Amino acid sequence: MKNLNRLKVVLAEQKKTGKWLAEQLDKDTSTVSKWCSNKMQPSLEMLMKIAETLDVDIRELIVTTKH
Repeated sequence: MKNLNRLKVVLAEQKKTGKWLAEQLDKDTSTVSKWCSNKMQPSLEMLMKIAETLDVDIRELIVTTKH
């Protein structure tokens, strides 16, 4: 599967873990792990919550298609 999100990168930049994010969102750590490895994608609604939790623009969580 193609990398569609940058969640793992943004978490690393902020020195936060998937476990921390899972706790903030009340999600299972395995779900967040799948998002971070791009094995599964969060819904747009969940992506908004993730962006709010990490205090970033939602666009920072998505791999750009144009350069």
